[in-house]
Amino acid sequence: MITAVVRYKLPPQIDYAACREHFHKIAPNFREVTGLISKHFIWSESGWAGGVYQWERIEDATAFYTGPWLEGIIQRYGMKPQIDFYAVFAVTDNARGKVELFKDAVAPNDPSR
Repeated sequence: MITAVVRYKLPPQIDYAACREHFHKIAPNFREVTGLISKHFIWSESGWAGGVYQWERIEDATAFYTGPWLEGIIQRYGMKPQIDFYAVFAVTDNARGKVELFKDAVAPNDPSR
């Protein structure tokens, strides 16, 4: 499992309400994204927004963060997003009452993969 943290600075005309409205509008579009486990749509008072994504494989994530998605982010927010990838070693899911441990976690930039 891979976690990606995607952030971009919001232009001044996109406030809390506008960001929330847009995220609510587009959230259902992520239901069919290949390899995507979940996405948390995030906003901060600092003027940054984005998403925290859980992916099955790094290949799915890197394929998604190109092409139309990237063009849309640049067009809407006027900048390329900052994207950081993380290997996931364990997940504690209190809502489901379960803990998952991943022994074969692969570093996102591991050249041996």
